[in-house]
Amino acid sequence: MDPVIVVGAGPVGLVLSLALAAQGVPCVLLDEDAGKDETRPARTVVLREDTAALVERLGCTTLRDEGVRWSGWRSMRRKQLVSELPLGEDAPYGDRLPAPVHLPQHALMRGLRDAIARQELVQMAPFSRIDTLEQDPAGVTVHTREPDSTWWRGSYLVGCDGARSTVRKLLDIRFSGRTAVERHAVAALRTELPWPGQAVLHRLPPWRSGGAEVTARPLPHGAWRLDWLLPPRGELVTPDALITRVRDTLAGWCGGETPPYELLDTGVYTLHHRLARRWRVRRAFLAGDAAHLLGALGTQGLDEGLRDAENLAWKLAQAWHHGASDVLLDSYQAERRAAVASRLRAADQSLPILRGGGGLRTWVPGSARGHDSLLADGHLGCGPLGAPPSYTHSPLAPPRAEAHTTVGTPPGAPVADVRVTAPDGTTVRLRERLGQGHLLVVLVAPGTGVWDRRHWLMAGVMPRLVEAVDALPVRGELLVTEAYPGASAHTVLLVRPDGHLVASFCGVRPRELFTAADAARGGEPHASVRADQTADIN
Repeated sequence: MDPVIVVGAGPVGLVLSLALAAQGVPCVLLDEDAGKDETRPARTVVLREDTAALVERLGCTTLRDEGVRWSGWRSMRRKQLVSELPLGEDAPYGDRLPAPVHLPQHALMRGLRDAIARQELVQMAPFSRIDTLEQDPAGVTVHTREPDSTWWRGSYLVGCDGARSTVRKLLDIRFSGRTAVERHAVAALRTELPWPGQAVLHRLPPWRSGGAEVTARPLPHGAWRLDWLLPPRGELVTPDALITRVRDTLAGWCGGETPPYELLDTGVYTLHHRLARRWRVRRAFLAGDAAHLLGALGTQGLDEGLRDAENLAWKLAQAWHHGASDVLLDSYQAERRAAVASRLRAADQSLPILRGGGGLRTWVPGSARGHDSLLADGHLGCGPLGAPPSYTHSPLAPPRAEAHTTVGTPPGAPVADVRVTAPDGTTVRLRERLGQGHLLVVLVAPGTGVWDRRHWLMAGVMPRLVEAVDALPVRGELLVTEAYPGASAHTVLLVRPDGHLVASFCGVRPRELFTAADAARGGEPHASVRADQTADIN
């Protein structure tokens, strides 16, 4: 069987390659560059709880070493504090909001490349720019130029090659949307601010050069990234003007006097909103910025790109090892494109409200405090602007059955990261068992934490559940948890490899569990696909 070809060695391409390799799928990673990343302190990334867990699970250590988890979120308007929210471990248990992780992008890239270097199933090919893409029923062939003319053969291909994607152009896919939705000036600097560890959003700051909005987000080693929202067009940001913004902003936050600071990096960037019309053409797929661009109102395009990679990896792994139906492969576009389109729609509808200047703001109800809360959602990963997606209408959803029961997680949504125990006695967080190419079957069994494992393995519903898991149409792993939000004793959860809930059952229901697992894999692969797989293996 030929490897999967991944085009583009940015964060999404690296994560997809690692996720495929973790599920036993070999990859060829075509990188246009030399595999070295420019050090730019002002070019940073914010990862939510689910995407940060994905990156760490794949072996990237720089989140721990060079990332900062925000301790709080401070929202200000003019001279007043609007809200202050503790995040992560500092938040009250009942109101706990996860803390995003903030780090320089070159640190994230270095950690991912180090993980790739330890992975035998990933072949890196630097200086490989594709110029030809051909498909046939059994695979994909691409040609790269510079420095050597080379033909590559793959079972599937994924274009992770950015906003100017060559793969997208070779597939003749439209990339429609809006240009220059927002413009920002940015500076990375080392200084002391009155709110160590907290991210700050200040709307309509009272000093002259503050503009409409400025944010400050902590970085490692006492550094900060500051972003100023610029007018949509017309303003040229000179170095002197940017220095003035830095000095005025620091003075405005520090009692009227500019504290000592070390300027590390500056820049100006423009955000666009675009969405590819198709994300799959036979055996070729798009992911990350090649498939979508977003980022206004604090939303994070990289988060969505990493979710693309996690969603697609397990489906390609199923196809590579066992064959897959078009239902399974088409579900990537159906789920991910719909989720990103919903995020773009929410941002586009919110822009006129949050940016003022008439429009919807003149008739949409809501106070300034409510608008600030909506904007905070995009930065903190909450609500329609930031929350992890739920695939409620997925083509992989099983038919509703009487045996299904309701728990705290709706079908299609990401499961809670509870502590689970495997039959071998290993106790871990549920997220640590994701991404291994198989379904997870989780039994809610209060008291197992204090029972001897030899006893509960042979007691109650466990023997019948073990038989049901062994009989599934795809490989499943049985786990046990003491409790799950909204679930009663003997509830059984079926979880996809990317952590989304397939269904929950009241007790052990082998027939319904089989049906749900079959739906989650998209049903039987086509006979032609199975024949291709057999021929390649033989």
